[in-house]
Amino acid sequence: MAFALSVNLNKIALLRNSRPGNYPDVVAHGSRCLAAGADGLTVHPRPDQRHIRPDDVRQLARLVAANPGIEFNVEGNPFAQKLGNFPGFLELVTETRPHQCTLVPDSNEQLTSDHGFDLTTAGNRLAPVIRQLKDQGIRVSLFMDPDLAQISLARDIGADRIELYTGPYAAACRRRAANLDDLFQDYCRAATHATRIGLGVNAGHDLDLDNLPKFAGLPGLLEVSIGHALIVDALALGLEDAVRAYKKCCS
Repeated sequence: MAFALSVNLNKIALLRNSRPGNYPDVVAHGSRCLAAGADGLTVHPRPDQRHIRPDDVRQLARLVAANPGIEFNVEGNPFAQKLGNFPGFLELVTETRPHQCTLVPDSNEQLTSDHGFDLTTAGNRLAPVIRQLKDQGIRVSLFMDPDLAQISLARDIGADRIELYTGPYAAACRRRAANLDDLFQDYCRAATHATRIGLGVNAGHDLDLDNLPKFAGLPGLLEVSIGHALIVDALALGLEDAVRAYKKCCS
């Protein structure tokens, strides 16, 4: 079954931020990704603005609004507060109203997202945030490990979807781990359980052209968010052909 490809633009913004000015233009490259067949765009604004900036989120929201059928996904730490001209994560999401908000348990000090939520400790704090976002018509997804008990808690606190953290699967693929098939089956069980209890299933983190074809067999998969690997592949293939190659895996 086909599933959606949402292109994460963080790495294009990171390259832009290494020099003054707006080169490369994040919005222009987002438009190129859509023209090449991407189903949506993802960004992860952080208070330190190491890559995506608040104005990027605003401009991309307008770009997506001008392209019916395309989805905008804003991911990040729901408890990230105002810092300089960063208005706070929830404030930025409320302003730009993406189709989907993926909540991620990352701190300002983390290089990248590297684990799912532990809802036994974070659930009570997340529940009112989820209600607030859903009241605005925003679909809410929680970044989760393939843990069935935790996924049940995601349903209990009101999430619409989960995004399975695929870092361990990608690492196992890279080293050709003997337990790769067992690990993949853990993800399959998690996805099947999520679907059974009424949650949609997304996935992301370190998925690439080598490991995505196997992961495409995940039951009920609705969407993958891919940035780092796609931009790396674009160095060799060109941006449009890289998007098309990933879209082929999704189809």
